Amino acid sequence: MLTALEIVLGIDNIIFISILVGRLPPEQRDKARRLGLGFAMISRLLLLLSLSWVMGLTADLFHVFGQGISGRDIVLLLGGLFLLYKASHEIFLEVEAGEEHGPDADEDGGARKAAFWSVIGQIGLIDIVFSLDSVITAVGMVDQIAVMMAAVIASVGVMLVAAKPIGDFVDKHPSVKVLALAFLVMVGMVLTAEAFDKHVPKGYIYAAMAFSLAVEALNIRARGKRTAARALKAQARANAKAGEAS
Repeated sequence: MLTALEIVLGIDNIIFISILVGRLPPEQRDKARRLGLGFAMISRLLLLLSLSWVMGLTADLFHVFGQGISGRDIVLLLGGLFLLYKASHEIFLEVEAGEEHGPDADEDGGARKAAFWSVIGQIGLIDIVFSLDSVITAVGMVDQIAVMMAAVIASVGVMLVAAKPIGDFVDKHPSVKVLALAFLVMVGMVLTAEAFDKHVPKGYIYAAMAFSLAVEALNIRARGKRTAARALKAQARANAKAGEAS
């Protein structure tokens, strides 16, 4: 059960990694995925090995307008704001700026290397935020470190297998990519709300995302049929012209 829950909680992590990795040159993407998910596993395992410190993050450090602020709240707030900024920025690049702003357009090897490690750094940063939520959830379900660590390793293994096909699918369909970025905006808003003790059930978010993906799948199928129909008409016209010419 914990492994399944960890996989569900890792969906937003996979989407975030897929979006960032998609801006790297093709030959660097697999390496970036492995490093990103490796950071995710290491951060979760390290947090599990320091449970007393993690649970201490839930204690209030100070109060603002009567609202208690803990270390966990600060991490969630910073992570939520970062995710809001990054997802909004990626939406702008995807919709307005065009591909000329991506790293593929940069011919300078040093700049590409800097972009690669910048992506890894951003993945590692958001991994810490998602890992904190994941570990606190695990602590609430079981009380054995070995079980938690086994669930984390198994879930990261599943995510490692799923990350590439998901990333390829997102890159192949720009509308799905924008939809995934909108999903990350929602996750950023939820993290920000939870920093102020406003709990939003993630089931609502996943249900909304599943419905949106189902609608988009119908749109993709409809576009595919229209494209195939146009190709058949074009072929028929070409055959007709060839027959007239002969």
